[in-house]
Amino acid sequence: MRLVLYQPDIPQNTGTMVRLAACLGAAVDIVEPAGFDVSDRNFRRAGMDYLDRVEIVRHRSWSAFEEWRREVGVRLVLATTRGATRYTDFAFAAGDAILVGRESAGVPEAVHEAADARVVIPMRPGFRSLNVAVSAAMLLGEAARQTGWAGVAPEG
Repeated sequence: MRLVLYQPDIPQNTGTMVRLAACLGAAVDIVEPAGFDVSDRNFRRAGMDYLDRVEIVRHRSWSAFEEWRREVGVRLVLATTRGATRYTDFAFAAGDAILVGRESAGVPEAVHEAADARVVIPMRPGFRSLNVAVSAAMLLGEAARQTGWAGVAPEG
């Protein structure tokens, strides 16, 4: 399982998502440019000591990410308010890459078109969206649940 961050803007959110991925055994792909330097202290603080315990792959652009994705054959699942399928109704697979957009602008139309699937988190009317790290946690958690929590041991 992979969590893909499209041009993230906020270092604290990115650090939180990297920490989430580390805890759930997912790799992280960062599609640049990011809105901050990855050496940013806020990013490092939010990621804590988990940054060294997760695979992080940086892609210099969307086209570079797409080239890599085609080569390895990864299915891209986009989290979007424009999705037609509820994320809990979608059948995730262990090799999926879950993509979340930038905090300030989501993803451009070309990214929407490139996605193999588009899922939505249902919300009450009148609300635009959730925090990207919260959305990532919901989707990655559901994907991990559906795929049997591979590599994740229960605490105890």
